[in-house]
Amino acid sequence: MTVIVNPTALSDHKARDFKMLIDGRWEAGASDPIERVAPSHGVVVSRFPAGSRTDAEHAIAAARRAFDEGPWPRMTASERSAILLKAADLIAARAEELAFLDAIEAGKPITQVRGEIAGSVDIWRYAAALARDLHGESYNTLGDGTLGVVLREAIGVVSIITPWNFPFLIVGQKLPFALAAGCTTVVKPSELTSGSTLVLGEILQQAGVPDGVVNIVTGTGPQVGAIMTSHPDVDMVSFTGSTGVGKLTMTNAAQTLKKVSLELGGKNPQIVFPDADLDAFVDAAVFGAYFNAGECCNAGSRLILHKSIASDVVRRVAELAKDVKVGDPLDPSTQVGAIITPQHLEKISGYVTGARSSGARVAHGGETLDLGMGQFMSPTILEAVMPDMAVAREEVFGPVLSVLTFETTAEAIRIANSIDYGLSAGVWSRDFDTCLTIGRSVRAGTVWMNTFMDGASELPFGGYKQSGLGRELGRHAVEDYTETKTLNMHIGKRTGWWMPQTEKLV
Repeated sequence: MTVIVNPTALSDHKARDFKMLIDGRWEAGASDPIERVAPSHGVVVSRFPAGSRTDAEHAIAAARRAFDEGPWPRMTASERSAILLKAADLIAARAEELAFLDAIEAGKPITQVRGEIAGSVDIWRYAAALARDLHGESYNTLGDGTLGVVLREAIGVVSIITPWNFPFLIVGQKLPFALAAGCTTVVKPSELTSGSTLVLGEILQQAGVPDGVVNIVTGTGPQVGAIMTSHPDVDMVSFTGSTGVGKLTMTNAAQTLKKVSLELGGKNPQIVFPDADLDAFVDAAVFGAYFNAGECCNAGSRLILHKSIASDVVRRVAELAKDVKVGDPLDPSTQVGAIITPQHLEKISGYVTGARSSGARVAHGGETLDLGMGQFMSPTILEAVMPDMAVAREEVFGPVLSVLTFETTAEAIRIANSIDYGLSAGVWSRDFDTCLTIGRSVRAGTVWMNTFMDGASELPFGGYKQSGLGRELGRHAVEDYTETKTLNMHIGKRTGWWMPQTEKLV
């Protein structure tokens, strides 16, 4: 592990003051702002309005008017597509500004965030293409007296709630598809990392999105998120975050039976067989565990290794982990940045302590790092982990890799499926039958074969079990923000009703 320290990088940075976007106007909020302290440097870098229930209600009302009376749902698909494409170009033009905000507010390595912004640009362009592909169905096969047409209509007002770990990327997995369908929206970014989403609001105004179509309210879940998920004028909620908050979101939405899309936690296994390409796997294991400091629902946080290779693989993964560069997110060579808050660092450390007391061994790392700037955790490997340990079953959301072992394929599948999550998984073997057996048996929304954490805008993303409901991305992503309506049309003279037809008596 290489430590990169640059505590003076933000010493001259002036904290940026942001406003909320409600009905086309930028609002400061009535309360004292939320100050965001950079997790990497310990200085205030941003101030966001502390939105209130009233702010959320005003935003929902604006979105409702924009949907019921405004031009956005009534535009042609090509008109909406053109605006989304312009937004993508403007995002690309401001990529460095957006990357800097995510890096300092979330503690993410700047090189990584630049890649995320580029990926977001591709997603916006993909959503723009799907806008023009949205269509219904027709049925001319129901007999001479009937023609059936199925329409797809925008579902209405959508509340979008995003987390702190991928501030700009995840709003990009939701918002452009809702807009492509013709919906109007209220967006709540995490109160820890709101900056890049608020800049996105400026971009969308510049691209030509009408007032009220995208409203951005900053603040906490109890003050803002609760009303966004329960208000009767909201038709759908799209939420990414923890499973616990996802359950609360679903409970709130149930009051008015809203459609709910949830992308939640994960405890993702990588299953490795003796015939695997271990050179390729070891690199993927380190990347999968420590990308985004492990603060990633898709992290490959469980290695399920065949017993015959376990000792050798753990040794090789530990050797490569020593080369991981930890430290200042603004240094382009940094690979693992800061942990989001001191409280979360304490939680991660507590999982490591608990695992050791339960009999697991630390093969690498295991300690917090005092770099004289913010809060950091060393990349950690725990071996001799048993399937019933908390560290093997619960989402640590940090750079902690748990190693379990198996002897048979059936045992590997059983261990992989033994937890409450089912977001993603990986399998490593040169035998295609083995890969397909695992791929068809592990209950996860994505199964990577001889790779890990690859993705594309065209591929759906989401989980089984308590990893969520619904899918994001893919060619059906716009359809998720629609309702279907059947038009059943009768042709010619009506006959055969319940009661006999009789001549009218004079």
